[in-house]
Amino acid sequence: MSRIVTASDFRARCLKLMDKVSESGQEIVMTKHGRPVARLVPYQATAADEETRDTVRDRENGWRSKAR
Repeated sequence: MSRIVTASDFRARCLKLMDKVSESGQEIVMTKHGRPVARLVPYQATAADEETRDTVRDRENGWRSKAR
C-alpha cells in the first residue's frame, strides 16, 4: 500500500522519505490540494538503465575530449 503525503510535507522531509522508500520498498504518493501529483518509488536497475548510463558516459567522455 502507498503512503500518502502532502507536497509541503514531502518538501520538508524529502531526504528522510527517500531513505524510507529505499529501505522499505514502499512507494510514496505526493498530493497537492488533495490530488495525487507525483509518486516516489524505489529505484530498480534494469538493462535499459545500464544502457542509458553507458550512453551518457560515452557522450560525456566525447565532450570532454573535444574540450581539451
